[in-house]
Amino acid sequence: MSQSIEELRAELSKLPRQEKAELATFLISSLEAEWDAETEAAWDIELARRSEEIATGRAAGESSQAVLTKLREKYS
Repeated sequence: MSQSIEELRAELSKLPRQEKAELATFLISSLEAEWDAETEAAWDIELARRSEEIATGRAAGESSQAVLTKLREKYS
């Protein structure tokens, strides 16, 4: 990281919790604003592909109960 980022990080770490939260929200929002039309189109294509696989039976799903049971077993 550049020295200016390190200096900024050190300064920002001194902010009160609420101001840090507001800044974090702003920074995340600014990243989301960079979501472009090309990325949106790629996701639309991928979602249509997955939907079509489900509709035609080429993709097999699991019930939510089965998935939750596996997760409980794995992380308990």
